[in-house]
Amino acid sequence: MIKYFCLFLLILCSCNRGKKENNVFHVAVLRGPSVIAFAKMIEDSPEIDSKRLSVDIVDSPEQMQALLIKGEADLAALPMINAANLYNKGLKYSLLGCPVWGNLYIVEKKEYNAPSQGTNTLHIFGAGTTPDILTRYYLKQKGLTYSLNYSFSTPQEISQGLLSGQIRTAVMAEPFLSLILRKDSTLYIKSSLNNPDRTSPGFAQTAIVYAPSLQGKSTILDSLLDESCQFAVNQPEQAIKILENRNIFVPGSLTPESIERCQIKYLSTKEAKRSILDFLRLIEKYEPKAIGGKVPDDGFMPEKQ
Repeated sequence: MIKYFCLFLLILCSCNRGKKENNVFHVAVLRGPSVIAFAKMIEDSPEIDSKRLSVDIVDSPEQMQALLIKGEADLAALPMINAANLYNKGLKYSLLGCPVWGNLYIVEKKEYNAPSQGTNTLHIFGAGTTPDILTRYYLKQKGLTYSLNYSFSTPQEISQGLLSGQIRTAVMAEPFLSLILRKDSTLYIKSSLNNPDRTSPGFAQTAIVYAPSLQGKSTILDSLLDESCQFAVNQPEQAIKILENRNIFVPGSLTPESIERCQIKYLSTKEAKRSILDFLRLIEKYEPKAIGGKVPDDGFMPEKQ
């Protein structure tokens, strides 16, 4: 009797879990600037066809990749190069749009008493990823010469190096940049890596992709994402409050200035197709393996969504 009772409970729990899952669209967002763009959506939990959009924060690209491979996310926000790479490897999530157009800056100490050797060194995190590629592109465009150092592999490590005086010049990303600027008044932003030209909104660094379960829902998704991005830009204090109250960001780690420097603006693939292709071609030129060897075919940005 105990055995059959346990089996009954297992079946009942499985049914309840399945029913719950059927009433939810799962949204996976990689922890970082992308989450800021989703603050309003996190707070409101909007619905599409009576199904709630439930936003889950993912801590690493590896975890995000696992979710997408298993098909456990209906909508996901991740680096554009990762989205293109996964598509080229056979994962047929389609690109919906881009919410973040650049959060990378070169930061330097104003006063630095150090020997001449190594003073023209630029520290970069993420070898072979977006920060590395955009840095190399920027230096080439500006005709600048630096010795590139990858010994500090994360923004956290570079932050510590700058604050301790081990590093003079480095590439930093928001929101880490705002934290170190507040802690050390001798640090300043030397240049932005985010604007290829005056006609572009920036680099399409972040992708929002969707699964077949959301096919045909692009109009309402575009509207919800645009509204959420505008909320973050126009009401940054409220967005910060939402994210801090839910323990997504540590209190004090975000400021209105840091949100502004993330260049948050939602553009659909239809609106931003040229900028997205320009970015992917740039990545292909510098680090083709980062996007799976080639710019994705038309299925990545379908005409009809």
